[in-house]
Amino acid sequence: MLKVNNRKAVSRLALRSFAANRTRNLIAVGAIALTAVLFTTLFTLGLGAVDNLQKATMRQAGGDGHAVLKYLTDEQYGAVKGHRLIDRISYNRLLADSVDNPQLIKRRGEFYYMDATGLELTFCTPTTGRAPQAENEIITDTKTLQLLGVPQQLGAPLTLELTVHGKPVRREFVLSGWWEADPVFNVAIFGASRAYVDAHAAELANTYAADRSMTGVINSYIMFHNTFDLEGKLAKLLADSGYQSTDEAAPNFISSNTNWAYLSAGFSFDPGMLLAMLGALALIVFTGYLIIYNIFQISVVKDIRFYGLLKTVGATGKQLKAIIRRQALLLAAVGIPAGLLLGFFLGRVLVPVLLQNTFNGLGVAQVKVQADPLIFVGSALFALVTVFLSTGKPGRLAASVSPVEAARYTGGGKKSKKEKRSTDGGKLPRMALSNLSRDRRRTVLAVLSMALSLVLFNTVFTLAGGFDMDKFLSRFTDTDFLAAQAEYFNYQFRGPENELSESLVQAVMAQDGFAEGGRLFSNNRDFEYFTAEDPALSGVNQGLDGHGNPLCAVYGLEDLPLSRLEVVEGELDLEKLATGDYILEGLQCDDNDRPYPGSSHFSIGDTITLHNNKGRTASSPGEYTTRSFTLLAKVKIKTFTSSDGSSWDYNYYLPAGVYKGLVADPGLMSYAFNVAEGQSEAMEAFLKNYTETVEPTMHYSSKGTHAAEFQGMQNTVLLIGGALSLIIGLIGILNFVNSVLTSIVTRRREFATLQAVGMTGRQLRRMLTLEGLYYALFAGAASLALGALVSVTVVKSIVGGLWFFNYRFLLWPVLAALPFLLALAVLVPRLALRFSSKESVVQRLREEAA
Repeated sequence: MLKVNNRKAVSRLALRSFAANRTRNLIAVGAIALTAVLFTTLFTLGLGAVDNLQKATMRQAGGDGHAVLKYLTDEQYGAVKGHRLIDRISYNRLLADSVDNPQLIKRRGEFYYMDATGLELTFCTPTTGRAPQAENEIITDTKTLQLLGVPQQLGAPLTLELTVHGKPVRREFVLSGWWEADPVFNVAIFGASRAYVDAHAAELANTYAADRSMTGVINSYIMFHNTFDLEGKLAKLLADSGYQSTDEAAPNFISSNTNWAYLSAGFSFDPGMLLAMLGALALIVFTGYLIIYNIFQISVVKDIRFYGLLKTVGATGKQLKAIIRRQALLLAAVGIPAGLLLGFFLGRVLVPVLLQNTFNGLGVAQVKVQADPLIFVGSALFALVTVFLSTGKPGRLAASVSPVEAARYTGGGKKSKKEKRSTDGGKLPRMALSNLSRDRRRTVLAVLSMALSLVLFNTVFTLAGGFDMDKFLSRFTDTDFLAAQAEYFNYQFRGPENELSESLVQAVMAQDGFAEGGRLFSNNRDFEYFTAEDPALSGVNQGLDGHGNPLCAVYGLEDLPLSRLEVVEGELDLEKLATGDYILEGLQCDDNDRPYPGSSHFSIGDTITLHNNKGRTASSPGEYTTRSFTLLAKVKIKTFTSSDGSSWDYNYYLPAGVYKGLVADPGLMSYAFNVAEGQSEAMEAFLKNYTETVEPTMHYSSKGTHAAEFQGMQNTVLLIGGALSLIIGLIGILNFVNSVLTSIVTRRREFATLQAVGMTGRQLRRMLTLEGLYYALFAGAASLALGALVSVTVVKSIVGGLWFFNYRFLLWPVLAALPFLLALAVLVPRLALRFSSKESVVQRLREEAA
């Protein structure tokens, strides 16, 4: 067969056909652009959120390593640093147990020597000046300098009050550099030089194994070659080096963990969540497919006689498909770049909104969305694939139709072989319904396209409406307010040395709006710490009292906080507890407020024996005492309200009066209190002023601040979900407009014929209005059915693991949107008919006949 090079002819036909369909082109470009906007916005939101969450979490965690090895000796560090799995490893050596400058009471201080890798991975590389070199040189951040009153000036003097192996030490330094403080990392990091370490080698001996002193320990951040299977790599690194991280009692134990900032380290796909994510992606592809397919399907139907004529003069089906594909590429070349730009900028606006309530202090200024090529490449590919999928079937239709069929084609579906007889076929409602059934595929696609936006709209309100403020607030506060010394809120409460001042308690009680309150006491990290006997640990030395008894957390609570403990098993009888013979066991709970398996060590009625060194101080051993209690009940530990914020294995609660008899100097940990109705704002203003001006070392949290955080989360879901619903809604509207316009254009001769035999213009408008109303009613019915299905399957699966969510079945958002849909269904056909029926009936009949 003779082959003819007709590519230029095909290209020329494609371009001329493209130029002749201006209305189709505008709608198609808009549809493709909106599809690209949808993909780009989601890619930007997804990648931008993950990137910023990782960076913010790294900054909160204080390091960028894939994993960290803790409390190492120089020997252990030397054994692991050369392993082949390691790309880089830092040397971060603590030079003191604590930094005790009183100005840092609300910003805990840590004193290190760090090598260049350590400075980089902990975000401590000076942006002004240089790393310390001389023995008396030091670096820190701008916020710390401000708190210490040290000017941002190289060579400025800086004094540190330190505790080194339990002894107070005062050291003088000069500033060699600093970096900008990070708002999400509330720790003052000080960096000294290697010369300082060499000069004070004797006092920097690592004695952590013997006395848990932090002075001299090495914490090493590790960067592997990639982030895959971080847990496995860490375990192999330790095993190959002769160490392990599971048995703390073994001599080769090294404390270690992967960096929780890296999502690949701790993120696992739940099957339901995976299916939900795949379903969401399929929904987006399907949404874009619906309108682009419908546009090209309608375009082919409209130009079917043109394609029939091309076949008459010898064009092949393959060439007709090529013409449609080239037109699609031209439209995509215009629509996709525009959509990518609009979607990226929309995503850049939405990412800060999404994240601003995720991390306390992570302001909008800290959120940066990079123009990642993956965003544009991924979005463009998905959009292009959607375009090609959408043009496949219209191309096959153009290729398969014969010239004779093309001449007779009117745009309807397959004709029924059965002849229908009825007496109401000429009634307008019946005619309108019959017109929709002529091309059922086009009708279904237009209906689905409109319905999808309503389904997403309903899903957004289901998500936002399911946020349970009571659940959210119950995790962070049991009462209206909680006051404590500032370090308590950084999980650094130790005992009497940083306890809440009684003067603040008395000032609160003196306020007019005060209603009720109660103190919480603890000495968990004080010299008078407690240990508990556990027969299950017989022969295993888990504690520091020399008797093999594990450390435990014991709290003394006054009546208000004690009465608010939630009982899991047993009874909360305040009278029995007041006798001093009974005790409560605290159980650690997960995010869904369920006690962890194994968190209880005793049964109701068992005897629990506690030990402590009553009256022990740095210079006196105190009196070793023993006290036994009967377990009355098991209660849930609320980390933010009824504990010191640490995860103790053994936890117990006693009435405050009983507790104070067990220790010589009870530490006032916090004060929980309620106010009279309508007095929250006044009390908040009082506490804010008091903790800033009277006692700056004191601090507080309130139900109001946590409620504001919760409201911010709800608003974020509504804003982002609403934006996506709007995009999909615009796609649906475009599809509906295109369907109506094309229906009117392709039926011009039909309308002219109807008017020629007596149909009035008013009747024609009414028939088209009824068609639009049927579209809207069908879309509403589909929205209700699909909305209900998506709600009980996809949405319920996604939110099932959210502890602050209470799933509620909703359909009112769809019902609320139906009036707008009905108004659109009435207006669009009327406007389209007005612009397309300017010629007379005779002119339209002659034009179509020609």
